[in-house]
Amino acid sequence: MRLSDLQMKEIINVSTGKRLGMIIDVIIDSKGNIKSLIVETKKIKKFSSREEYELDWKQIAKIGDDIILVNDKLSSQESAIS
Repeated sequence: MRLSDLQMKEIINVSTGKRLGMIIDVIIDSKGNIKSLIVETKKIKKFSSREEYELDWKQIAKIGDDIILVNDKLSSQESAIS
């Protein structure tokens, strides 16, 4: 699977069903394995804003045709990347 294939899939929290965002980049370890995904989420407020956070590869529960399901612990670990 290519990065471009992953970027076309929406990320969904398994426990809540909440849409978390789309993949914009990956972090690769020294062995060439994907360590984590950089996800962009759009916040709808008076002014649209975007946030990025890192999603650990181990949090992925299932990669489907259109979506990527992730475990609930993501919601407690969301942290903005500066």
